[in-house]
Amino acid sequence: MKGLAICFIIILLGTVSQSFVPVLSPASRSKSSPLHSTVVRRPETTERVEQVRERCAAATRDAQAARGCAENTGDEWWRDRTAVDVAGGRKITKDDPLRVIITGGGVAGLVAASACHAAGMKVAIFEQASQYAPYGGPIQIQSNALRAIQRINQKCYEELVKAGTITADRVSGLKIGYKKAVFGGLGPGYEKGDWLVRFDTLQPALEAGLTPTVVVDRPVIQQILLNHGVPEGTVRIKSRIKKYDELGPGQGVKVTLEDGSEAFADVLVGADGIWSSVRKQLHGLDKGADGAAASGAAGGALNEAEARRMAKESVLMAGGANRRFSGFTCYAALCEHKASNIEDVSYQILLGKDKYFVSTDGGGERQQWFALIREPAGGVDEESTPDNPTPKLTRLLNEFNKDKPGDANGDVWDDFAHELLIATPEENIKRRDLYDGAPLITQGWAKGQVAICGDAAHPMMPNLGQGGCQATEDGYRLSEELKTVTDTKDIEGALNTYFKKRIPRTTAIQIAAQLGSDLLVDFDKMMTIPLVGPFFLFMTQLSMPFILRFLYTPEF
Repeated sequence: MKGLAICFIIILLGTVSQSFVPVLSPASRSKSSPLHSTVVRRPETTERVEQVRERCAAATRDAQAARGCAENTGDEWWRDRTAVDVAGGRKITKDDPLRVIITGGGVAGLVAASACHAAGMKVAIFEQASQYAPYGGPIQIQSNALRAIQRINQKCYEELVKAGTITADRVSGLKIGYKKAVFGGLGPGYEKGDWLVRFDTLQPALEAGLTPTVVVDRPVIQQILLNHGVPEGTVRIKSRIKKYDELGPGQGVKVTLEDGSEAFADVLVGADGIWSSVRKQLHGLDKGADGAAASGAAGGALNEAEARRMAKESVLMAGGANRRFSGFTCYAALCEHKASNIEDVSYQILLGKDKYFVSTDGGGERQQWFALIREPAGGVDEESTPDNPTPKLTRLLNEFNKDKPGDANGDVWDDFAHELLIATPEENIKRRDLYDGAPLITQGWAKGQVAICGDAAHPMMPNLGQGGCQATEDGYRLSEELKTVTDTKDIEGALNTYFKKRIPRTTAIQIAAQLGSDLLVDFDKMMTIPLVGPFFLFMTQLSMPFILRFLYTPEF
């Protein structure tokens, strides 16, 4: 079974068990409560709600204005070829540090740049977009990623914790989205909204001596890293890389931009997302393996027209880039709404047939939700018309219908999905197909003086919430290995060590996330089989502490 496969992967990596929360039986109808009585949620005050929302709005305005970023002027340090192209390599000193160019100004690129800057390196980020797009809501900075950021930059860590909302103080888990009978009537069945699996994200963090997970708005994360992690102007906007050429062992890399400009550095790092241009050349992929959707800063479409274009382009790029369509399209939004279960639940998934609905506390009395639906890639929604001005919302209300006759399968859904959907304006709802990829065990993440990180190296499904967290770990580990370089001839070895240290962990997490995603849409079928179902639920519950203890480690 897929659930057991996940558990087996984690056990193989040497993790140990811990106590777990008993599974609720179908007959259990009691309300959930926090798993730790000593951790009491403090309801958000009016002042805190306003503070969180205004902080996000201000950061979004900064991002759209490209505050902290710069356009190329012609006198940048990276235009000097003679500084890196030295026959036989050169010694690295405090006065003549490593020079690093990073492509992609998203979270992965900013963290990598912050880590390299903190280690005394000279850093520039090349971002193809002209601004940070208002796409993507709050993201979880889980305990392992917080530890990485703390090691990189204490100020960034403090600011992120201050800006974040703790989500580990309440119940998280899986629920059944609609009433479901047990096969053959051999059992009481499940009512819509029944807990199937509950898990605790607090205790594993505390046992590892880590800060509990917080959720922070993506623009705020970017703002903090720009303000406290890197020097002003580190991010160079409108700078799309066309190709790169290695100048020789220890002699650096020449980067050619789309506008014809040339840049020179000791190291090139591709943090430019799942459709990475750097990875395309590193692995010799097809010509169409990268595209505009590769932008780290954009993080998605700027508007509906661009979203439609990107949906089609991603289908074409996937084959050449050796990426896998997950089978899901994802609708996502952040709504300003105080959830009815906010005092008890921080994260939950409502499971259904070929779809599921995910919600999480976004802080500031807001809820972030995701509706994942199994369907072919490249689909787009109808355009707004006078008869149907809200096509996305209309579809989702039908997919998660709380009233009879229910959805197309005749299933009447738990009220909570409807509660969040009707609180969300149509214009806030974004749609994208979800892609991931196989671990790059044989292809590698580095060659010569070039390496990749983040989604360029290990794109994964969002089920474990570890995509950005693993990118953060990458940035830390990359800088740690580059710190050991005393001569530019040592760069290749340092980058290979970075890959070898990171690949076992990211491989396990990629596979677990993919299996978990595939598992969720078949969960309702498996759990209703007499004897097999209860055992399956028990083993899924049992595996969660293994997974969390593996994720929440202070060493990476």
